[in-house]
Amino acid sequence: MMTADSTLSDTLPVAQEQAAPAVKGVEAIRHALKTMPLSPGVYRMLGAKGEVLYVGKALALKKRVTSYTHINRLPERLRRMVSETVAMEIVTTHTEAEALLLEANYIKRMKPRFNILLRDDKSYPWLMLTDAHAFPQIAKHRGKAVKGASLWGPFASAWAVNQTLNLIQRVFLLRSCTDAVFNARTRPCLLYQIKRCSGPCVDRIDQQSYGQLVEQARDFLSGKDTALRETLGQEMNAAAEALDFERAAVLRDRIRALAQMQESSVINPASLQDADVLALWQEAGHACIQVFFIRGGRNNGSRSFFPAHTQDAAPADVLSAFIAQFYDDKPCPAQILVNYELPESLLLTEALSLRRGRKVEILTPQRGEKKQVLDHAVTNARDALSRKLAETAGQAKLLQGVADVLGLDAPPERIEVYDNSHIQGSHAYGVMIVGGPEGFNRKAYRKFKIKGPVTPGDDFGMMREVLERRFGRALKEAEEGDTSNWPDVLLIDGGAGQYSAVRSVLDDLGVTGVKLVGIAKGPDRDAGKEWFYTEDKEPFQLDLRDPVLYYLQRLRDEAHRFAITTHRSGRSKTLVKSELDDVPGIGPARKKLLLNTFGSARAIKQAGLAELEAAPGISRETARAIYGHFHPDWTPE
Repeated sequence: MMTADSTLSDTLPVAQEQAAPAVKGVEAIRHALKTMPLSPGVYRMLGAKGEVLYVGKALALKKRVTSYTHINRLPERLRRMVSETVAMEIVTTHTEAEALLLEANYIKRMKPRFNILLRDDKSYPWLMLTDAHAFPQIAKHRGKAVKGASLWGPFASAWAVNQTLNLIQRVFLLRSCTDAVFNARTRPCLLYQIKRCSGPCVDRIDQQSYGQLVEQARDFLSGKDTALRETLGQEMNAAAEALDFERAAVLRDRIRALAQMQESSVINPASLQDADVLALWQEAGHACIQVFFIRGGRNNGSRSFFPAHTQDAAPADVLSAFIAQFYDDKPCPAQILVNYELPESLLLTEALSLRRGRKVEILTPQRGEKKQVLDHAVTNARDALSRKLAETAGQAKLLQGVADVLGLDAPPERIEVYDNSHIQGSHAYGVMIVGGPEGFNRKAYRKFKIKGPVTPGDDFGMMREVLERRFGRALKEAEEGDTSNWPDVLLIDGGAGQYSAVRSVLDDLGVTGVKLVGIAKGPDRDAGKEWFYTEDKEPFQLDLRDPVLYYLQRLRDEAHRFAITTHRSGRSKTLVKSELDDVPGIGPARKKLLLNTFGSARAIKQAGLAELEAAPGISRETARAIYGHFHPDWTPE
């Protein structure tokens, strides 16, 4: 038995496994039907290795699954799916809307190959206002909601949220510094000098006046900007009449910045307040969905998505599946604009309203301003897909060239490149980058912090540890039937010595079916004169203008870049280590409390025992431990 997904309502019942005997295809499904209920729920079709082939939802499970036994009525894609099915699992729900939500969650998590899949591995940036502080901070935020803070968004990119954050600083003069910096300031910072902060850290504004700025920012982010412009205009006129021209000039600059914010968006429809605009364009068996995020009447940017689906998938079905998965882990706005009538629009609306806790509308406008916005999104989707297809065609040609050069039977689907970086054995890291038909697959990049002792200059030892860890896991996955992450080509930066060392490691591990290639610069280390080392072939060079040479150089250089940045990041963490990290009993929470109170580690070190004991959230025992650590000659009473 297995329970329904924890991200959904706790009222969902448990799953029931419909295990089939040693049969396959239609017979396995018929066996599962013997105990399948008529209630709403989600079904999963499983393959011979236990992998999930397909996830579907139904108002009546038994009726829906029965349709798969009429094999002659199914399209070719579903026939193949049924032929590979050996077992089924179901989860019953109270309503079809709950089943739709659970289906989307399963598809996004399990990635069944016969479903339409959303490829979205990024979190979205938000604007955060720290409500709990007397002088709230405005800042960017990613990840889960923070207690005691308000969030606005999402924004399509870091660029979009940075642009909005900069303009909000100019209009509302809210601080963006951390609490530790705020508490440690003794004089105004640069942002105050350039009129992007009101200087609350050094008492250049009182709490009540700052609170008014915060409320104005809230109103603006909530879409109440018309009244705000009127209020600022009245204040500017009043200041001018009172001959307070300096204040009038500040208010004038704020009004101009506000106007610039309103004009900076590509689309800024007055008829939309909180909405997402989703436009799909299909071509050559591929699809692009362009999403515009509109919040508070402003455009928060757009993103292009390329869902994976079969060539015969209908546009409306692709869009419907995308919406269900897209809002599985992010809040849904009040309105969603789409350019196709969805087959299950009412059910999808009910499910999204259930998740949001308020009404959600899915609209397909035919005229007016909303239609113009949708047409603009369609144009963006078409252009993005055209660029994607052109890039994919070029990438496919390069991979075919790689196959020809290396003598492969087919273009490689996954090329792994390894490199390492360290300074005389310290802060040693190995990295792996991945390339394939979609270009660089950054989601598959991996970092390996070297654990074993490394002799300065022993790159062979580092590479051995990295490969043992990488392929040790890959071999276990292969034993369980998962070969999706198995490489076709393994590219290393090095000549004959490096090639032989890596070949020895792979042989010791029993790794087969991987084409190993070494790439080494010439005697003068000139790019373009690289020598390539591989099995069944003498070392060779490629023509200076060969696109395959440029591609392999790019792969090697990307691995080198990733290794250097990983090493620098790891080294920087040790350079910024605080003295508080060495104090027994001081964890991240207490460290944060102390820094918020005293402003810096140096101030904590110089504080007296009475000051430490008076710090909020710090016990007497902890205060004495801190004081004793920084004053070893001190003897407790």
